Amino acid sequence: MHKQAILLIYTGGTIGMVKDFETGALKAFNFNQLLERIPELQLLDCTIDTYSFEDPIDSSDMNPEHWITIAEVIEKNYQDFDGFVVLHGSDTMSYTASALSFMLRNLSKPVILTGSQLPIGDLRTDAKENLITAIQIASLHQDKIPVIKEVGLYFEYKLYRGNRTTKISAEHFNAFTSPNLPHLAESGVHLKVNEHLLDDFYESNQLTIQKELNDDVFILKIFPGITQSVLEAVLNIPHLKAIVLETFGSGNAPTPFWFINCLQKAIQRGIKIVNVTQCWGGSVDMGKYETGTALKQIGVISGYDITTEAAITKLMVLLPQNLSAPAFSKAFQTPICGELSLEE
Repeated sequence: MHKQAILLIYTGGTIGMVKDFETGALKAFNFNQLLERIPELQLLDCTIDTYSFEDPIDSSDMNPEHWITIAEVIEKNYQDFDGFVVLHGSDTMSYTASALSFMLRNLSKPVILTGSQLPIGDLRTDAKENLITAIQIASLHQDKIPVIKEVGLYFEYKLYRGNRTTKISAEHFNAFTSPNLPHLAESGVHLKVNEHLLDDFYESNQLTIQKELNDDVFILKIFPGITQSVLEAVLNIPHLKAIVLETFGSGNAPTPFWFINCLQKAIQRGIKIVNVTQCWGGSVDMGKYETGTALKQIGVISGYDITTEAAITKLMVLLPQNLSAPAFSKAFQTPICGELSLEE
């Protein structure tokens, strides 16, 4: 029988660190010694190869160039492996998962991101379970067809759709949540997959990679007391192309004339403005209250229930396509790979 072949891609982060017990310092783990360090991996019904960034990076330093590197590694090895596990620092993992979901078009194999809150050599580490189960999920198949055909994020017993996640804790092992979509799978005594939530997003299995991203974007969180000078300063950032506007509740924002006028002038200059809620869960509905209706009337784009992480990375992917304003609005509000629900 053919064993599933999994490529483990280490980018950096806590999961790839071990403690030097003499000095107490953390140092990078040699993934060539993976089976020696975690012999339990030999119990998995798959083969595992590894690829490590030459200079592992802290997730706080993650940027679009690194996303392109990860995508290119997957592209180069796509035909030789049945699934991919990306080891990544947890702080920006949801951004990377979202970006990869949009960049890897026609994906028909699993790309599972995981990491840990404690180093792999720590006595109480969560790294081993996260790594072992992420590999197991990436190797799931039925009749030689992968069960998971998208970018997922596995952490603390649950697999989520990557572009639906956000990090909620810097301390607990249960560090991520998916506020508007249930988890795709859960690890317990058995690995339970919620198959009704899985989807084939693409008609073609021919992987293509979008390697051009535009990071002239900004996230602006609205707060009581925001001033005209602050808003104007943001909207006049040189080369700015798009903004994710984090508003109150179901998409509401202040209604003074200067506020709406500033946004309207920016939209007329070609800046794309997407409205997302700063609440943990729920959806933007700009027709529900007068404060949201004013935004809709000037051309602010509804993000529906998309996360901020998915919204900002989707903007980076769409901007290089040089779409007209109506086409851009339609493209953003059309799901690419399950990142938003259209019901308001």
